[in-house]
Amino acid sequence: MKNMKFIVGIIVFGSLWGFAECIIGSFLRDVNLPAGAIMTGIFAIGLMTLSRTTFRQPGMQAGIGLVAGALRLFNPFGGCFICSAIAIMAEGLLFDLIWTGFSLGLKKPQTLTIQASLGICSAYIVYVGGYIVTQILTPVFSSAGFYLENLIVFIPQILASGLLAALIGVVTVPAVFILKNLDISIKDRVYYPVTIGVSAICWIIVITNTILIMWS
Repeated sequence: MKNMKFIVGIIVFGSLWGFAECIIGSFLRDVNLPAGAIMTGIFAIGLMTLSRTTFRQPGMQAGIGLVAGALRLFNPFGGCFICSAIAIMAEGLLFDLIWTGFSLGLKKPQTLTIQASLGICSAYIVYVGGYIVTQILTPVFSSAGFYLENLIVFIPQILASGLLAALIGVVTVPAVFILKNLDISIKDRVYYPVTIGVSAICWIIVITNTILIMWS
């Protein structure tokens, strides 16, 4: 039962993240806002922090990234969807690695300062790391070929672009811990129908939106 709750948790958090990337992220790009940094700082960091503090299980965020990235592939609009899917999966893995290493030295963040610092570091490393991984893997998957010199040229721009994500993360992570302090629990008989229903709705909306755009 515990393993099933863990798997369902991966699916629902991944579906929510993927839904946000497809729907909200597309809207932000349409209005020329920095969608990548905003989506990472708020939704990626927020959902992964919530899942980590709830389940306290290493490996979960990597799975969440895979689900979210898979859902992004069902919405091939709003920029390079392959780039976005790769970035999402990389961000999930990076977050997992960061928080696993963090938990080895400190099991539970106690102070607001620690939470804010963790938010800054997590958001910045996750965003910049995901960006770099995308720049490396996208040419490989598109058969264009990866050239290190092309990446080096954009490194200053990539490092600078992570600042906004970090500034958002400094608020997001403490906000999640405040939410966790409310100690809201869901009984098993409600947990499964709600999480499965939410996941299904996310996928249905994204796929339906994709079909409507293709037919329009």
